[in-house]
Amino acid sequence: MSAAEIIEKYIANFDSAAAAGLDLTFQLNITDGENYHLIVKDGTCNVQAGDAADANVTLIMDSDTFKEIASGETDGMQAFMGGRLAAEGDMMLAMKLGELFPV
Repeated sequence: MSAAEIIEKYIANFDSAAAAGLDLTFQLNITDGENYHLIVKDGTCNVQAGDAADANVTLIMDSDTFKEIASGETDGMQAFMGGRLAAEGDMMLAMKLGELFPV
């Protein structure tokens, strides 16, 4: 499954109520695939290919780790503690992804 297909499944679970009033950009750097960024603003989510100029948090992982997080097979904290996920920027926002995109 490509990163693009994983992104499609991931955003299908987007919880617009949890995103009400937010204005955040999440950068997803897939080390063995393409990069994407998620723009969450006022209850909406827009996905763009490539790098964001001003991401609030950048998550760096391989496509297998992303697939496992998106499917609920593992959670972001487990991946982070296991060294499979790195974060740059506002680490607390990374925790918010679970609320915005429940599995």
